Amino acid sequence: MADVAVLGTGRMGSAMARRVAAAGHRVRVWNRTRSSAQALVDSQTHGELLLATTPSEAVTDADVVLTMLADGDVTTSLLLSEAVLSALPTHCLVIDLGTSGVAAATSLGRRLGEAGHRFVDAPVSGSVPAVTAGTLLVMASGRPDDVIAARGVLESFAAEVLRVGDVGAGQAMKLAVNLVVHDLNAALAEALVLAERSGVTRTEAYDVLERSVVGAPFVHYKRPAFLDPQTPIAMSLELVAKDLRLITEQGRTTGAALPVTEQTLRRVQGAVDAGWGPRDMADLSRIQPAGDSRE
Repeated sequence: MADVAVLGTGRMGSAMARRVAAAGHRVRVWNRTRSSAQALVDSQTHGELLLATTPSEAVTDADVVLTMLADGDVTTSLLLSEAVLSALPTHCLVIDLGTSGVAAATSLGRRLGEAGHRFVDAPVSGSVPAVTAGTLLVMASGRPDDVIAARGVLESFAAEVLRVGDVGAGQAMKLAVNLVVHDLNAALAEALVLAERSGVTRTEAYDVLERSVVGAPFVHYKRPAFLDPQTPIAMSLELVAKDLRLITEQGRTTGAALPVTEQTLRRVQGAVDAGWGPRDMADLSRIQPAGDSRE
C-alpha cells in the first residue's frame, strides 16, 4: 500500500480520495478551501484519510501525489513552488489528473524530472459517478515504467489506464475527447430548442434523441440535467469555456482547423459573460443567445 497525497478536493478530487483510501492506501488531503477537505475527512467511513493544512505537509513522505486542480496554471504554480518541491521525497511519483493543457504537462514533466521526481500526465474521461463506480478511463502519458507504477493507485477508481505516449500526449488526447463532448453538448442544446419551438416537448424530444443514432453515452448521462434545471451541477459552463480555450489554442499550435469548436467556444463564452458561468453545461439549452428576441 502507498502513502498518497491528494491535492484538490473538489467533486472529482474528493471522490478519488475516498476510493484510494477505501482501497487501503494511506491518504492525506489538502484543498485551498480547507472546509472542503475537512468535510471529506469527516465523511470518510472506510480507510485512512487525514487532513493536511498545507500542500507541503500533504506531500511530505508521499510515495504518490495526485493533483485534481482547476487548471494548468494553478497546478503548475503549486507543484513547482519552492515549498512543495523541497517537501517532495526523491523519486516521488506525481500524477496530474486534471485538464491542465499540453504546455503545462510538458513543463511539469521537465521541471519535476530535473528535481529528481517522476511525472505522469493522466487526465480522465468520466465524472463523479464514474469515479464512485470505479469505471473511469485514464489517458496516461509518461515513461512506460512510470505509467505502470501509477496503475497501483489509479486502478482504485479507474477501470482502464491507457498509455497514450510521452508526457503531454495524455492532455492532447483529453482535449480531443472534450472537443467531442463540448461540441455534442452544444448540438444537443440546439436540437432541444429547435424541437421545443417546433411544438415537441423537451421530454418527448429527449426520448427520441436517446433512442436515435446520436444516443451516445453522454446523451444518456446528461438526461436529468437537460430535463431538470435543479439537477446537481456536474460541470460548469465556466469550466467548459476553460476547456474550449485549451482545445482551440492546441488547434492553432498544431495547425488543426477547428471551426465547429471555435463557434462552440463563442457560444459558451457568451453564456459565461452573461452570468451563466457557474451553471451546468446543460443549461446552454436554457440560455437565449444575444440577438434572439423570441421567448
